[in-house]
This record gives sequence, structure tokens and C-alpha cells, in this order.
Amino acid sequence: MNTQQPEQWPDELDALIAAPQHHKLLLENEFVRVLDAVIPPGGITAVHTHRFVASHIVISWSDFIRYDVAGNVLLDSRGIDKSILPHSALWSGPLGPHALKNVGSNDLHIISVDIKK
Repeated sequence: MNTQQPEQWPDELDALIAAPQHHKLLLENEFVRVLDAVIPPGGITAVHTHRFVASHIVISWSDFIRYDVAGNVLLDSRGIDKSILPHSALWSGPLGPHALKNVGSNDLHIISVDIKK
């Protein structure tokens, strides 16, 4: 378990730096940062962080497993007992160092609006 605060996470683990093949910047200003995240079926991200609280819009959903830096499972979405449909909105706190593997058959495609202030 990572006990560091988001401001203590190394900058090089930021999603745009550590996992640029899966995260694209759509907009950034002093208030928000908007990321377009796409992980294809079977794809796995490099270990990265998401430093800000965020609102997420689901473009397409696929089951995934989130791992910590030691490879321990943090979340297996197959255990979520509700359907996540396209255009659903989700909320997330900051996410410490993790990797994510798409174990489903669709692209996992999420637009994240990071709240900077």
C-alpha cells in the first residue's frame, strides 16, 4: 500500500509521461486537465499515477485489473456488481502508482477531467 500523498509521487510517474501510449492530453489550464485514455484488449499500461481527483466519462468499457507496483491486484473490475455503460460518469480520487491491464474484449476508453484546483 502506498502511503505517499499525491504531491509526493514522482513527476516521471505521471500518466502522460510514464504511459503516453495510453494517455493523451486534450486540454490543460490552471483549473483542469483533460485526458483521453485508451487501453486496447490485452493491453497493459506502464506503472503510472493520476495525481488529481477526476470525473470520468466512459466512451467504451472493458473489464480490467489494476495492479500496484509489486503486481498485487488492487481492483478487478469483474467484481463490480453493476454495469458500466457508455456515457456513464464516474468519480475517482487520486490513483497512486499502478498498472492497468485490459482483460476484456473491448477498448477501455475513458475521458478524464482532472480537477487541479
